[in-house]
Amino acid sequence: MISMTEWLIAKLIKDYKNTEDPSVRVQYGTFSSTAGILCNLLLFALKGAVGIFAGSIAVLSDAFNNLSDCLSCLISFFGYRIAAKPADREHPFGHGRSEYVASLLIAVIIFLAGFELLCSSFMRILHPSEIHFSVAMALILLFTIAVKLWMSRFYLSIGRKIDSTTLIASSEDSRNDVLSTSLTLGAMLMTLTGITFPIDGLAGCLISLLILKSGYDIAKDIVTQLLGKPIDPELKSHIQAQILSHPEILGVHDLIIHDYGPGVQIGSAHAEVDSEMTLVHAHEIIDEAEEEILEKYHVNMTLHTDPVDLHNQAMDLYKTAFSEVLHHLDEKLSLHDFRLRVKDECEEAAFDVLIPYECTLSQEEIEKSINEVSETLGIRTAVTYDHDYTGE
Repeated sequence: MISMTEWLIAKLIKDYKNTEDPSVRVQYGTFSSTAGILCNLLLFALKGAVGIFAGSIAVLSDAFNNLSDCLSCLISFFGYRIAAKPADREHPFGHGRSEYVASLLIAVIIFLAGFELLCSSFMRILHPSEIHFSVAMALILLFTIAVKLWMSRFYLSIGRKIDSTTLIASSEDSRNDVLSTSLTLGAMLMTLTGITFPIDGLAGCLISLLILKSGYDIAKDIVTQLLGKPIDPELKSHIQAQILSHPEILGVHDLIIHDYGPGVQIGSAHAEVDSEMTLVHAHEIIDEAEEEILEKYHVNMTLHTDPVDLHNQAMDLYKTAFSEVLHHLDEKLSLHDFRLRVKDECEEAAFDVLIPYECTLSQEEIEKSINEVSETLGIRTAVTYDHDYTGE
């Protein structure tokens, strides 16, 4: 059975299934932001009236939190429009990261709202006042809980559909509102027991701490996106499998993906092929693999060709010797792109060593062991030390 959100999307958003299209994302952003502004204005008016009548700092703070949510919706609205702008001379990779910036601003607003609530609630504990309760107020708060619960699911549904960190952050904020309003209602109900302890202020403090944590978590995730987070393991697996689906490609390493916003990913990797393969043949295979990745996974991939000598027994001997010493040092250490070459009239083994982030050995310790093996074998080495950009 189709949900109300899906029905509205189908009715209001043209070509709604094409979520990779920036113009379609703008429609989704406009739709979700408008719905958010209308719902939050309604809740602000209802909870503001309840808070004033009841004399509850927790309810009033909750109402102004809804007003700050309207600002978050406006930021989302303009964030989507900026992100949809095409690439230009100053921004050759487009404006897609504007969505991440919008999400970060929302996190800051959440954090500021939580801090303001914490200060107000603490003052209410120091200077408590009587809270008035009525069934009508309880019903209004229950209504706001239901609306915010719907909004959380609404934002999450659309956020997952268009892969939007902004909407997922808004969903988290709405979920916090459900919890905060529930605690507020619980505090009001407890006043009926005649307890004189300032429950209202205590509930406000608890709500504010939850809001602060939410703002911190969202900001941390977005900053990680902006700084550059590792490639999604599932996407990495799919891309590697797609490259290796060509039997002429013997291995893949140094896979890197740069994220410039939803739908704008640029990547590179090294693909190993038989050194005896002609350059033209290798180019055709690499081109085909790049086109397949772009079509299936929307990643603009550049593949570098690494020739592998499959018929050199001496190379296999050297490679095995260096692999064994690395494995002895740490089972997760590995090497790739191994090749023999003559440089300055001396034979040299050139290769890359992949150092996992959790490895406790220093690069100097690893280098010392490799040099000992190279002296024993009587061969020079040229080693590049790497970390895995996939974060694994």
